[in-house]
Amino acid sequence: MSFIKTAKKLIRAKLIAAKELSVTTCVDWIPEIVGGVFIRNFAYRLLFKKIGTSVYIQNGAKFFGTNGIEVGNEAYIARGANIIIRGRYSKVTLGNKVKLDIGVIIDSATSNCSISIDENTFIGPYTCIGGPGPIKIGKYCLIAAHSGIIANSHIFSDPIEMIRKQGLTREGVVIGDNCWLGYGVKVLDGVTIGEGSVIGAGAVVTKDIPAYSVAVGIPAKVVRSRQRVESHLVN
Repeated sequence: MSFIKTAKKLIRAKLIAAKELSVTTCVDWIPEIVGGVFIRNFAYRLLFKKIGTSVYIQNGAKFFGTNGIEVGNEAYIARGANIIIRGRYSKVTLGNKVKLDIGVIIDSATSNCSISIDENTFIGPYTCIGGPGPIKIGKYCLIAAHSGIIANSHIFSDPIEMIRKQGLTREGVVIGDNCWLGYGVKVLDGVTIGEGSVIGAGAVVTKDIPAYSVAVGIPAKVVRSRQRVESHLVN
């Protein structure tokens, strides 16, 4: 009986993959000028777990593992962006009015990975966001071009064993609401960046950053707080 169940699951997975490949291949190249956006919105409703209204997907955007993708209203996915879901129980969620610019890559890396980007957040060109640890990016964030948010790190404590065989950490990354990450910022596994923080261009964030901080450098260090400014504006 277990063999029959396994065979059925394998066949179902193959059918889903074939459907996904056939639909995406047929529609991802169609330019906007001949109704490509409308056609893709209709077609991806057959594949995505959820897709909202007025979603704008340019030609050349690529998707794999589409039954784990949720896209909110008025989201924008530019040409060359890739969302890749590998394995079971992984998901990628884009909130309302999220914008993925050209060449953005979001990759779950393996099973049981959750990557979510909340509403009105902008992800700049050629930014890479990757699991397998969970990643949560808040509302109204600005992530500049060529940044990297990576929720894994290779373990290398044993100098004799090959590094690739020692496994990975997958603690996860959290970026609070209203954060700005400058050009080329790298955020490593296990980091939480507090709400309202600014990370200077080229910084490598290896430790938690408190809310409303300005941090720069390699590794990133807090150089000042924005808290007093925010309190003054509120009052």
